[in-house]
Amino acid sequence: MAKFVPVEPFDIVIFGGTGDLSRRKLLPALWHRWLDGQILPTSAIIGTARSEMDSAAYRQLAREACEKASGENWDAKAWAQFEKIVHYVTIDATKPDADWPALRKLLTIDAKRPLVFYLATSPHLYVDICRAIGIADLADEPARVVLEKPIGTDLESARAINDGVGEVFAERQVFRIDHYLGKETVQNLMVLRFANMLFEPLWSHNYIDHVQITVAENLGLEGRAEYYDRSGALRDMVQNHLLQLMCLTAMEPPNDMGDDDIRTEKIKVLNAIGAIQADNVRKQTVRGQYASGLQDGKPVKGYLEELSSSKGSKTETFVAVKAEVRNWRWAGVPFYLRTGKRMSARHSDIVIQFKPAPHNIFGQGVESVNRLVIRLQPDEAVRLFVQIKEPGPGGLRVKSLPLNLSYAKSFTLRYPDAYERLLMDIVRGNLSLFMRRDEVEAAWRWVDGLIEAWEASGYDPETYAAGTDGPLSAAMMMDRDGRSWWKEV
Repeated sequence: MAKFVPVEPFDIVIFGGTGDLSRRKLLPALWHRWLDGQILPTSAIIGTARSEMDSAAYRQLAREACEKASGENWDAKAWAQFEKIVHYVTIDATKPDADWPALRKLLTIDAKRPLVFYLATSPHLYVDICRAIGIADLADEPARVVLEKPIGTDLESARAINDGVGEVFAERQVFRIDHYLGKETVQNLMVLRFANMLFEPLWSHNYIDHVQITVAENLGLEGRAEYYDRSGALRDMVQNHLLQLMCLTAMEPPNDMGDDDIRTEKIKVLNAIGAIQADNVRKQTVRGQYASGLQDGKPVKGYLEELSSSKGSKTETFVAVKAEVRNWRWAGVPFYLRTGKRMSARHSDIVIQFKPAPHNIFGQGVESVNRLVIRLQPDEAVRLFVQIKEPGPGGLRVKSLPLNLSYAKSFTLRYPDAYERLLMDIVRGNLSLFMRRDEVEAAWRWVDGLIEAWEASGYDPETYAAGTDGPLSAAMMMDRDGRSWWKEV
């Protein structure tokens, strides 16, 4: 049984406290940490936004969000205690005359007490809010600021945000959050690699044929049309989630689990990813946009119909990339990255496919490859596919079956979701699962190069029917290499 260790008392101020992220993720995450005894009653949770509202109304908003997240496990008695630490202050932090004194009254200003500023707002407000925090004289350590992705829309804008935030907060105070890094199976990837001699000696081009990383969504725009059409799948998913998963898969063993040891190894991977040029961009990438189709047997609109734009759009909703990490460990091993909306099912997987046995003694039609499949969602699990003999007489029949570690079946307690874990790490001051400035900028540098290659080659998105696994070109890209996208049957 896992043991949840309480964190020290803290104050957290959520800018954008009435927004979608706060209601869907942040408030329920804090509520669940309270239920497990990790948050002490001397802590304070303070929502802020421009909306005129008092603390009583905000507590009702928070209750509705947390009750929805709890489902049948709602605990009204526990809520009666939790809501005592929930407060609200109306602040437009971009204005110099914002009501900071009202916020100060709710804070316990102490040189040792963590003060977390969570910016659950549009990224273009990050610098203004940080400067306002500095003017209000609240930025001194142990204050911390949390930045949600996307940090910028390209390398230039990312640098501008990092520079502006850096004027107020030291780098050790800045927590750039990517919730995928808080998932149990993502963290377990490091444990599998570095705590088991079974895997690490095989973790190189000598034994691994290729790696696939897929983050597939079966939803469409879901109210994010304006944002999504400005960013697209490459900026929205590849620049952060997929590249971070690739870094954890490919990085060298860190010296220890310290903050900068892990992040230093990740930046080495980002700097080693080969640039994709205009002359090979159509061979190494696929760019798609979903059209109308069937999702779970029901007709759904295409991207342009959901967008309701008469001008059309060339924004991609699907990206597949064949990338290469150019170092001694991974030379010649392709990393296939894939993400898309309105795909056949929602799932996120890292698939490590090992090379086949050097000599197959079991005849044609018998697969002799092993796969390590790390599923991040919807059902977190680790499966090692091995070949076994099917029982029964009448000949030797070989079948590939998984050694299965299912989190739901193996751990009887409810384990924290990504935001719950990351919020507690922020309070503790543990930076290891958060992106460093140079990581963000290195990722944008590679993504900017890919966007330039698309533009230079005139590569517009190909259409694919909603409810499928992306454009045919994505399968053809794999087929040219004699491989195929892994799909669990």
